[in-house]
Amino acid sequence: MESTGKRDIRKLTLTQLEEFFVAQGDKKFRAKQVYDWLWNKSLKNFDDMSNISKETREMLKANFSINHVKVDLMQHSVDGTIKNAVKLYDDKIVESVLIPTSKRITACVSSQVGCSLDCNFCATARLKRMRNLNPDEIYDQVVAIKEEAETFFNRPLTNIVFMGMGEPLLNYNNVIEAIDKITSPEGLGMAARRITLSTVGIPKMIKKMADDGVKFNLAISLHSAINETRSMLMPINDVNPLEDLSEALQYWYQKTKRKVTYEYVIWDAVNDDEQHAKALAKFCKIIPSKVNIIQYNPIDEGDFRQASQDAVDMYVRILETNGIIAKVRKSRGQDIDAACGQLANKNEVAQIQ
Repeated sequence: MESTGKRDIRKLTLTQLEEFFVAQGDKKFRAKQVYDWLWNKSLKNFDDMSNISKETREMLKANFSINHVKVDLMQHSVDGTIKNAVKLYDDKIVESVLIPTSKRITACVSSQVGCSLDCNFCATARLKRMRNLNPDEIYDQVVAIKEEAETFFNRPLTNIVFMGMGEPLLNYNNVIEAIDKITSPEGLGMAARRITLSTVGIPKMIKKMADDGVKFNLAISLHSAINETRSMLMPINDVNPLEDLSEALQYWYQKTKRKVTYEYVIWDAVNDDEQHAKALAKFCKIIPSKVNIIQYNPIDEGDFRQASQDAVDMYVRILETNGIIAKVRKSRGQDIDAACGQLANKNEVAQIQ
């Protein structure tokens, strides 16, 4: 579905755009000019293409639309974090987050409207999956945060994480195309090493990434290295158990020689004992890895509670004793529901519950 009945021009490759201009009796190089306006300059309106004749701009408007996203609501946290409610061309909403620290500014972007994975601790899962995001919709989230970084912090965007709404590997082709645009000199020109894709761990797709030779970083939302516990937290583990994930990660490392990051939340009376910590340490030795222990961010008055500091310290001690790098990450943006696991348009949640 297109918002105007016209084709979204950003669905065309440069070659297809060249073919269009030639078919219109125009110069082939005109396509490169338009392509530069659309991607490198992230233009939202044909009328602003200043080096294109008015006649050509009118022709473009008659044939195409630019389905650019719109930041519908921007919320500022006391810690500097900014959360965007991003309206898509069909009026659906996703959320993205600007996370500032002293050394970097990170864009946390969404890949789907909602999510189909039903992780019991995550607000986004309550929305269910409505649709995948197009490559340009993912790209536009990054552009919006890049502009906010420059406007509010006078600093450049340095990193991108696919840790927002949705499971990136269930929208694989569009996510890869978006990353290609983000890293391309014709797009934002960001280095792939500055991008991290976070996934619950879908073995066949991890292998596909390895085969495709991707250059970005891989993070796994793990939360338990014991199947029974992980399946309770993340039902997808029933069909993609830790044994299959382990095999896929070994394949990943064999192909890429790049370590993986495990994202791990410790909950009170769920995984806060030595058995779980030792299981994690053992799992971490499958391939070179590091662990980010993430503070839990409550999404309601439910069953999940942040573990004690003693439990966190115990995990760090056991991991470090086993030679594994472990960092405790304090969440940011909690006061505006922008922290890990909290992203969900409140209006959408209210409609579903």
